[in-house]
Amino acid sequence: MMRSATTRATAYALLSSASPSASSAAFVVGSAISSNNNDVIINKGNNNKNLLGKSATSDGHNKALLHSSAVRTTKTSCRMFSSSTDSNSSSSSRGLAAVDLLPVYLSDARAVQTYHPVDAPNGALQLSVAENKMLEDILVPALSKFVTIDTDNDGISSFQNDLIYYQPTHGRLGLRQAMAGYLERILKLPTELDQEGLVLGAGCNAVLENLCFCLAEQGDSVLIPTPYYAAFEFDLVARAGLNIVPVNTMDFQMDKFPTDDDSIPSHAYYPNKLSLNAAYEAAKSAGSKPKILLLSHPNNPLGVSYPASVVKECIDWCRENQVHLLSDEIYAGSIHGTKNQEGDIFQSAIALGSNPNSSEEGLGLGPYVHFVYGLAKDFALSGLRVGVAYSENMSIRQPMQKVNDLCQISSQTQLTVERMLKSPSNTIDIDSSAKKNDESMDFFTDKFLNESNTRIRSRCDRLQNCLDDTGIPYLDADSGLFVWMDLREFLPNKGGDIVSGKETEESKNKRERELYLDLLNQHGLLFTPGRSMKNEVPGFFRCVFTAASDEEFDLGLQRILKFVTQRRK
Repeated sequence: MMRSATTRATAYALLSSASPSASSAAFVVGSAISSNNNDVIINKGNNNKNLLGKSATSDGHNKALLHSSAVRTTKTSCRMFSSSTDSNSSSSSRGLAAVDLLPVYLSDARAVQTYHPVDAPNGALQLSVAENKMLEDILVPALSKFVTIDTDNDGISSFQNDLIYYQPTHGRLGLRQAMAGYLERILKLPTELDQEGLVLGAGCNAVLENLCFCLAEQGDSVLIPTPYYAAFEFDLVARAGLNIVPVNTMDFQMDKFPTDDDSIPSHAYYPNKLSLNAAYEAAKSAGSKPKILLLSHPNNPLGVSYPASVVKECIDWCRENQVHLLSDEIYAGSIHGTKNQEGDIFQSAIALGSNPNSSEEGLGLGPYVHFVYGLAKDFALSGLRVGVAYSENMSIRQPMQKVNDLCQISSQTQLTVERMLKSPSNTIDIDSSAKKNDESMDFFTDKFLNESNTRIRSRCDRLQNCLDDTGIPYLDADSGLFVWMDLREFLPNKGGDIVSGKETEESKNKRERELYLDLLNQHGLLFTPGRSMKNEVPGFFRCVFTAASDEEFDLGLQRILKFVTQRRK
């Protein structure tokens, strides 16, 4: 039973083949969030208010956080969306609940004045949004070429005749072929992908939601190792109606990797069978079926890739427990560190979970290992909205294609990306100091990613050197666009918020929020607070070092130095 597509996904596939109106109705019913489920694992909305100092409950392990999923439906909250108090013209409760799922720090970021060299020189520097703004000089000229085609002596045209019509719901054949070839290269896959298992949709979050929609029923649980990308709660709860169970790891790892001080090494964040078992049992105790383990690999926000042994342990655990492993590898092309003891820093879950000797077409993953990716991070193309899901579970293939009907990529964007992925390395000149004459770089994408990672590493080194100079602990980043910083030294005192020898969750949230607002309002530094990503310990922040211009980044380093100097007086 657990190998099959969910009933709502199957219903959608059947109804969508009958009529457009029927398919729309099936989606609405299937994705509605229950309004009377009071035993959700992570409350649908309330958990994100923790940063405001609201209370939370936890026993320090993976025990489910039991909160009411009740949604604010007062006239005051409704007026945020409508000038009328007529209930028929107000937002639905589930619409308000979706807004409530967004992390509080996003509201803070929107409310503060951002930096401008002339108009707001003391404004806050945006170092919390995971975008790479260091590549415009390469991307804009390249995309200008990819978006056009030469016609027979008739000049330049950006359209082909077939682009104006409906496209295959899971993506144009040319793009699926190009994407398969690209993924096989960067993921170093042992065999070719089954191209019919690829589904291309409007962004990684869209295909992630669709995949989870097809794998789990409303109210089922998704296990996610902490800390995790805060928007997962919106992506998987708002419409899919899933519950999120944090996989807290530190109590199951720290005794294996003791340190001489109170530093927290990268190993402390690795999931293992013990922590996964604890989260699994917590979900069951709360009355929710554990269906998915979602890995962010390379990890956001930690800026490191899980070792191959950790990923293999997760794959084995999932297969043993008939839980679907879903590996979000949106940073797979942004690996900028050096090799470790296990070889390559990053090894894809679908490479590690493959069986080249399988008689099945594709990688031989079986029904429980899945993958999502997108172009928003590695190629800094967040505005193009290109995501891809891959699965060899045959029972969800048709449901995935039909659900993707609601988030297809425009035909013109598909063609542009297809050209980009297929173009040879000499399509556009990239002045890279590293591997300029490397003959192995046959494609534009290979050359581009090499240059991108050279720039990322340079920025990362500058930030980490600044942190070294100021004595701020951090995880040595090897992947992604960010560094995980330990600012616990600057937290306010705990005060009297201690129960049974442990600091309360409310106290942790309150103290970190005070530090976060001080960094933002007094020092103009907008970082992502760790508690918004369910970090177990307060005082950790994610710094996205690629989100700023060269001038802004230089200023950011100066402000970090000034902050530390002032606080240590």
